[in-house]
Amino acid sequence: MEDRSSLRTLLVGIDAACERVLEPLFDDGEVPTLESFYEDETAASGPLESQIPPWTASAWPSMYTGKNPGKHGVYGFLSFDGYDWDVVNATDVRERALWDLLSDRGYSSVVVNVPVTHPPREFDGALIPGYTAPENPDCHPEGLLEDVREEIGDYRVYPDETIDDRAESYSDCARMRGEAFRYLADRVDPEFGFLEFQVTDSIFHKEPDNEEAIRATYREVDRQLAETIEVCDPDNVILASDHGMGPYDGREFRINEYLRAEGLVETERGGSGMPTWATVRDDALKAGTASTDREPGLGERAMATAATLGLTSQRIGAVLERFGLEETVANYAPTSVVNAGATQVDFASSRAFVRSRIELGVRINLEGREPDGVVPQEEYEAVRTRIIDALRSVETPDGDPVFEAVRPREEYFHGPESEDAVDVVTVPADFDHFLSATLRDEQFGPPSEPWNHKLEGTIAARGPDIDDDAGVGNAHLFDVAPTVLATLGVPVDDRMDGQPLPCVDSPGVRSYPRLDDDRSTGTDDVAVEERLADLGYLE
Repeated sequence: MEDRSSLRTLLVGIDAACERVLEPLFDDGEVPTLESFYEDETAASGPLESQIPPWTASAWPSMYTGKNPGKHGVYGFLSFDGYDWDVVNATDVRERALWDLLSDRGYSSVVVNVPVTHPPREFDGALIPGYTAPENPDCHPEGLLEDVREEIGDYRVYPDETIDDRAESYSDCARMRGEAFRYLADRVDPEFGFLEFQVTDSIFHKEPDNEEAIRATYREVDRQLAETIEVCDPDNVILASDHGMGPYDGREFRINEYLRAEGLVETERGGSGMPTWATVRDDALKAGTASTDREPGLGERAMATAATLGLTSQRIGAVLERFGLEETVANYAPTSVVNAGATQVDFASSRAFVRSRIELGVRINLEGREPDGVVPQEEYEAVRTRIIDALRSVETPDGDPVFEAVRPREEYFHGPESEDAVDVVTVPADFDHFLSATLRDEQFGPPSEPWNHKLEGTIAARGPDIDDDAGVGNAHLFDVAPTVLATLGVPVDDRMDGQPLPCVDSPGVRSYPRLDDDRSTGTDDVAVEERLADLGYLE
């Protein structure tokens, strides 16, 4: 391998990195390369505000397109066709990525492990997809993954969960990212590189209290960053996260339960309503059958019958919780059976509901848009105003406001894909409350997860095209793509919602066309769905 490529700008994505996570590592000298970007006087750094919603599947497309979800079209981990769902993939992203724009201008790129990039489109360079891709994804060019594995040994999209040592499996995954990127940079000799580390987020979803594994993962990321900079010798390096990470200090708020009390959500027992998609950790999926088109098994039919008689999963769960048995039973009970016996949202009768908690909002069951819409078009604004007014006043049992903001969707989303957004956006106060779509007997409870995403991430940059004195200003996630283009002297797309940060010179703007509609029929990979559920993204 040669000493370096002609890399002009390297963008390094460190999922969930933020001051709360990084400062203890800096204090203990664990990550000297990362720390240098924040302590070096020649670098510009600061907080990076994420978007709404600040979750991986929507935030990374916002970063690499520079556009809000109302333009690129991805709001969460699931795409919906009526009440059928599938895991999102790159064909759901309706705007051009950085590497697409650069390819049109004659620049080549190497992209490794960036979420929602499978299946890859044609461009000048090389791409190994990241999160939401299957374990053995199609890459660009064809056959690339086999070449990478032959060069560096095994390459995995996801950590090997069969390894009991979390520090080992997550660190090994981070190592693969760096080695693959350096091999491809030598092979392609690109002007732009994008290297993403996902395990820095996943470890907090899996074991937020495993300090050893967290530090080992970050130490390996730091080693890979140092070696990549040394070998590839990029002119400019930009570090960016898609959001922050931290503990939940508040409550779990079951918003569909609240809407039921308000007379907006109707329910059914043992029927086919939500949460049929809410969790995918069941035996049928492990066998490779999609949850939206399979036949229910004997256990599910039995639980559904019991639920119609009043013996719901929620009532059974309350008894188990009283005796401290809920976790033991949850480890063995197939989710399909639990869901079949659950009290569910009755779509045909409900006026509004939360479809997926990751969407961060309420959908109105609007006539002409939803399959079983019951709210007439002329009542839309009245119903929406009622929901907004009601939710704005919600407080926890401790008297704290649940929401920082409850607003119409158009205050957050604009563009040709905004019709797919929720109608009412609900932003929890400081992201300290867990918003759940599940139905329980109580509206409030302890958070289902101890840690989750926060709105403030981080960004740092240095290089000859970075003016450290100018700083990063009030940096936003949408600003990352324009800033990358500026370091390469490429005009910014005039439809981008961000702008180059103060630390770079503006390259001007121009118009770029949207993508042709090439949406596929689905991701069609059960393991991806199981992993999303396992990390808590699907309830």
